[in-house]
Parts: sequence; C-alpha cells; structure tokens
Amino acid sequence: MLADDPADPFLRYSLAMEMEKEGDHESSQRLMRELMTAEKPYIPAFVMAGQFLVRHGQDEAAREVFTAGVAAARAQGDDHAAGEMSEFLAGLD
Repeated sequence: MLADDPADPFLRYSLAMEMEKEGDHESSQRLMRELMTAEKPYIPAFVMAGQFLVRHGQDEAAREVFTAGVAAARAQGDDHAAGEMSEFLAGLD
C-alpha cells in the first residue's frame, strides 16, 4: 500500500510502528521525525515517538518531542492529543 501512496502519513506511521516492533529504533525514529516535521505534522507521531524515547531512557528527548507535539496538536485543534501529551510531560517531571 505504501508503494502506491508513499506520502500517506498513516501508512508511514504504521511502517514506523512496525520498525520499532522489529527493534529498528533508528529507522522508526527517523520516519517519526519526518512525520512530525511535515507541512501538516502528523500528531500521533509525536505521541508514539515520545513514548518510544521514554522506553529507551531518553527522557529529555521525549520531553522535547512531547512539548513540540502539544504545540502542534493545539495548532491543529486536537485538544485530546494535546492533553494526553501534557500528561506524559507531567509524568516526566
């Protein structure tokens, strides 16, 4: 499916999730960063990238991802995701 529509953010996100499951953390994070810095950032990428970073002991990097994610979610009117990431941030403090 991704070959048919390589720009589809959900398919790219799904691929990043599979890469993480397979232990390819670097490729997963690279894809997540691409999704987070797209013209219209893909909000779920911030949530999962931050959680992956926490699992890998990179709390400061996770804090940066969640902070950027809250701003991106608010800019897109996604209060639910902004609230969820705010809670993750609070849990890191």
